[in-house]
Amino acid sequence: MGTVESGTDEDWKARAGTQPLWRRALPFVISVALLGLVVARLDLVAFRAAIARLSVVPFVAFTLGWVLLLLAADSFGSVASYRVSAPGVRFVQFCMLRGASYVPGLVNYHLGQGFLTYMTSRAFGVPLARVAGATLLSYAGWMGCLLGLAAVALPLAGKPAAFLLVPIGAGIVYLIVLALRPKRLLGIGFLAPLFEAGIRGHVIALVARLPHLAVLVLGTWLPFFFFGVRIPLGPALLYMPIVLVAVTLPLTPQGFGTRDALCLTLFAQYASGATDGERAAQIAACTTSWGVTAALLTAAVGLVCTRYAARLSHVTTSTPVVGAG
Repeated sequence: MGTVESGTDEDWKARAGTQPLWRRALPFVISVALLGLVVARLDLVAFRAAIARLSVVPFVAFTLGWVLLLLAADSFGSVASYRVSAPGVRFVQFCMLRGASYVPGLVNYHLGQGFLTYMTSRAFGVPLARVAGATLLSYAGWMGCLLGLAAVALPLAGKPAAFLLVPIGAGIVYLIVLALRPKRLLGIGFLAPLFEAGIRGHVIALVARLPHLAVLVLGTWLPFFFFGVRIPLGPALLYMPIVLVAVTLPLTPQGFGTRDALCLTLFAQYASGATDGERAAQIAACTTSWGVTAALLTAAVGLVCTRYAARLSHVTTSTPVVGAG
């Protein structure tokens, strides 16, 4: 009857395949190239001085607190979406799964999302296609948050709101499709959770994602204060989400290079150095210190969560969640 088959879990894993060596190596090559461009622009003496002036203990404590708060806010936002496909999922259980996904996420954000999708399916006995649909719902909530933030940030930064016409138009079309519920799309397994959630479920997913967005923006903005870089509120709200989206793209591992080059372009004007090289050094000292410290602490938290997630998966695979479809 025109239904598109979603495939078994084995089909989904087979479709993923294996990437050739050059494609796996490319993000690292791009990262090194971008970091090289950043190093070429900064004053190395000023860079070492900025690192030496850093108050290490408060910076590490701030970063650890941020990582833990991020995990809690991220899990809270995600649970609202994943309960569409796995009604019995609990916050603490999902928090451990999300934390475990941060380990592969160090290589690439979307790799971590794929890992989370697979582990949630395995842990709660839900077909992988349906969990993938819940992941798409989570992404939809995330994009809605970014669009809302842009609507607030553009006037604060003195930019015309006309930039939002295209994404707002796309969002309206998406909501119309949800309301119409076309049968051809309803038959696609991984799209079904989106229609089951409906407009109300999308609004819930968006609202639940707001704390996560707030933590991410603060975690991108506040580290600059440790290095004497004062970025005003308007530009921070406008440009921090751009940085957040850019570092999640599968361009470089954990955004190294991407974050540094983009922040140097957007925020060097707010540094206090006397020369371009000194201002670049302040920005690079922040992005490097933050990137390395956050990655190490994220890995540590992720490894702790991985032990629980593996045990959860082993225990629950034989007992699917009631009502999970």
